[in-house]
Amino acid sequence: MPGYVIAEVEVTDPAAYEEYRKLVPATVQKYGGRFLTRGGKTETKEGGWIPSRFVILEFPSLEQARKWYESPEYAPALAIRKKASKSKLILAEGL
Repeated sequence: MPGYVIAEVEVTDPAAYEEYRKLVPATVQKYGGRFLTRGGKTETKEGGWIPSRFVILEFPSLEQARKWYESPEYAPALAIRKKASKSKLILAEGL
């Protein structure tokens, strides 16, 4: 069953975050993932949740999503993201 990476991101340093955006796709692809949404428009319907940036990645499994997140390939990009944004991120198992 698929695994998902779901993140809400508030960009605090746009220039640095742009560097992050350039580095990430190759790492996602290497681990069999794909972007389902990457910062597109959102529409709040309940609860007052208004994310400034929302990202969903799909991987073949939760384990593969975890391997990507903890991978040496993603580590440099992750360090940039942590400096350039405030994020909330979860891994979730799909159906």
